[in-house]
Amino acid sequence: MVAPIVIICAVALVVLLIVVNIRIVPQATEYVVERLGKYKTTWSAGIHVKIPLLESVAKKITLKEQVLDSPPQPVITKDNVTMQIDTVIFFKIFDAKLYAYGAVNPISALENLAATTLRNLVGELELDGTLTSRDTINGKMTEILDEATDKWGIKVNRVELKNIIPPTEIQNAMEKQMKAERDRRETLLQAEGHKDAAIKRAEGDKQAMILAAEGQRDARIARAEGEAKAIYLAKKAEADGLRALRDAGVDEAVLELKKYEALVSMSNGKASKIIVPTDAVNMTKANVLFSETTGLGDSTKPAPDEPTPKPEDPCCERFEK
Repeated sequence: MVAPIVIICAVALVVLLIVVNIRIVPQATEYVVERLGKYKTTWSAGIHVKIPLLESVAKKITLKEQVLDSPPQPVITKDNVTMQIDTVIFFKIFDAKLYAYGAVNPISALENLAATTLRNLVGELELDGTLTSRDTINGKMTEILDEATDKWGIKVNRVELKNIIPPTEIQNAMEKQMKAERDRRETLLQAEGHKDAAIKRAEGDKQAMILAAEGQRDARIARAEGEAKAIYLAKKAEADGLRALRDAGVDEAVLELKKYEALVSMSNGKASKIIVPTDAVNMTKANVLFSETTGLGDSTKPAPDEPTPKPEDPCCERFEK
């Protein structure tokens, strides 16, 4: 009876030891396993069983990307300005064995290395260059830290300067400088606005004067063309009238009279002295038709008016009888 009990107990003990030594490695995690204090293997995600009393899990390492936020530290620039700068480092572990045996404390080593690298880079720049060269500093730090931490099994993906805090007096001076720059830009913008407005106003006045001059010119041209056309039509009508008289067989006296009328019309009712040639007057007087119509040059006196007959008085006739 004792032997079966011993066997059962031994089997139960073995099963218990196996169950106790079963390890389940989560996703994105690796276990560094040592046997008798020496590196044996690296367990990846899954189920594993270690040998009791001989093997042990030396380190559990996550393969996820991690963030190292360094506290602000004093950094001196090339022009001897002390600033407080803190960095943020994004890294991940790509080799669990190197990470476990490469450095005593890889995270602390990475933090100190980042601080010294930052001091070296900022020490080569002046204050303005440091404030405007964030991308350059980030890129150089990422390259330097990634190369230096390869032997620790760490991959540095990115480094960012979180805050750059200059001294208080420098901040006040920078604020005054920025305010002066903003005032200068505002003054320049106002001056440019006034200049543009004056130019636009001058151009508008110029265009208005040009349009007014063109309008006056066109009006004068139209007026001159109208007067010329009126004169042309008047002269044409006069010429047509003379031509009609000539075609009708009118003698020279009438033509001379027309010329005289033309001269009178030329005076336009103004105090003008018109000299009529003697030949024209003689020819006019000699013309019978002209003398009969106007009476000019006619020496015959007009016939006296006939006496008006008196009305008969019946009263007187009665007494005479």
